[in-house]
Amino acid sequence: MSERIFAEAIRHYCARHAVDIDVRADGWLIAMRRGERRHFAFGYDIGLNSAIAHRLANDKSAAAEVLALSGVPCIPHRLFIDPKLVPAPGAEAAMGALLADNPQGLVLKPNEGTAGRLVTRVTNAQELRLAVEKIFTASQALVISPFVDIEEEVRVILLDETPMVVYRKERPSVTGDGAHTLRELARAAALEARLGDIATDALDAVVPTGERRILNWRHNLDAGAKPVLIEDGDVRTACVAIAAAAARAIGIRFASIDIVRTGGAWKVLEINSGVMMEALGRLYPELAHATYAAALDRVFER
Repeated sequence: MSERIFAEAIRHYCARHAVDIDVRADGWLIAMRRGERRHFAFGYDIGLNSAIAHRLANDKSAAAEVLALSGVPCIPHRLFIDPKLVPAPGAEAAMGALLADNPQGLVLKPNEGTAGRLVTRVTNAQELRLAVEKIFTASQALVISPFVDIEEEVRVILLDETPMVVYRKERPSVTGDGAHTLRELARAAALEARLGDIATDALDAVVPTGERRILNWRHNLDAGAKPVLIEDGDVRTACVAIAAAAARAIGIRFASIDIVRTGGAWKVLEINSGVMMEALGRLYPELAHATYAAALDRVFER
C-alpha cells in the first residue's frame, strides 16, 4: 500500500529541514523533533489549530451555529443525538416536521466525519427512519440539512486566511448520443459505480444527443468527483472571501472549507480541520507538498 500524500509530504519536509521524524501507526501518527522541541501530526491534522477551533470545525452542527451567529452564509445543520444516549421525546416529530417543510428532501450525515461517509438523501418518512437507524448504529449524533440543488462546489484550503489551493469539485457525468440509456453510457465510460441514487426509470431512459447528465448528486471526491484548479476569476474571489470569513468566525488557521453555490448564492457547506489532499495530490503532487510545507513552516516558525 502506497503512503498517503500527507505522510509523504511531511517526510520530504523533514528531510529538507533537518527535522527528525518518527512515523507510527501506519503513518497516522507522526512525531517530529527539532532540538528539544517535539511536534505531532495526527490523521490529517498538522497541529496548527487550537483545540476549540478543531472541535468546532469537526462538529458540523456547532460550526453551522457559529457561522450563523457571525453572519456567514451557510447550509444549516440541525443536530440530533442518539436517543439511547440522551432521551429526546420530541426528536422524531421534529425530524418529521423538517421533512414536511422540505418536500425536495433532506440530507442526513453523521455530525462528525469526512469523505461523505453515510451521507444520505431522503424524500419520505420510511427513508428518513432507515437513514436515522443506519447512522445511529455508527455515530452518536447526526445532522439534518435541507436538500438543495448545488450548482457548484468549491474547496478552499486556507493557511492563516491565505488561499493555498482553490479547486472545483467536478462530478462524474456522461453526454447523450440519442441511442443509449444513461446506464449504458455510464457502463461504457466505466462510471457505473458512480450512479448514486438515480431512479431506475431515469437509468433506463435514452439520453438525447449532446445532453450532459450528472451521475451523482454528491460532490465528494470519494464519490468520483475530480478536483479542477481555479486559478483566478470571480468564482475564486467570491469563494476565498467567504472561506476567510468562515475561518475567522471559528478562529481556525489551517483548514479546507467547502463552499457551495445554490440558488445563485455562495454558502459554506462544511469546514474541515484536517486538510486532506489525497485526490488533489495524485494530480498535483507539487501543490500538495508545497501547501503542507507552508503549514509546517508556521509550525517550526521558519
